Amino acid sequence: MNLLNGPEFSRLQGALNASEMRQRVINNNIANVDTPKFKRSDVMFEELLEQSMGSGTLQLSGKRTDPRHIPIGLSAAVPETQVVTDETSVMNNDVNNVDIDREMSLLAKNQLNYNFYVQQISHDVKMMRIGIQGRS
Repeated sequence: MNLLNGPEFSRLQGALNASEMRQRVINNNIANVDTPKFKRSDVMFEELLEQSMGSGTLQLSGKRTDPRHIPIGLSAAVPETQVVTDETSVMNNDVNNVDIDREMSLLAKNQLNYNFYVQQISHDVKMMRIGIQGRS
């Protein structure tokens, strides 16, 4: 039985990994706030996850037990996190586009998200432990 390999747990794990990567990317942006011609980067995960999950309508999906099987319906796979660079905007005369206030607010938001993901994973594991042991 794969209790920790379900789609919900995989999505939480993917969100946690994306949050870790976002922390590194934002730290890199902040470190290069005064670097001429530096272009800020951002992490895309939530948008990709939303696209992979579809419009929210229920569809029939098949389980693939072999990689050669043809996928049926929506995939339960979690998309890979992508780092994208914003090449179009400019903030300063040195062609740098890092806004320190925006990056600091994104850093705080990411920290709150990370804490939520860790708490949710901890809660899910605790509930499984209670279910297995039969007590709290």
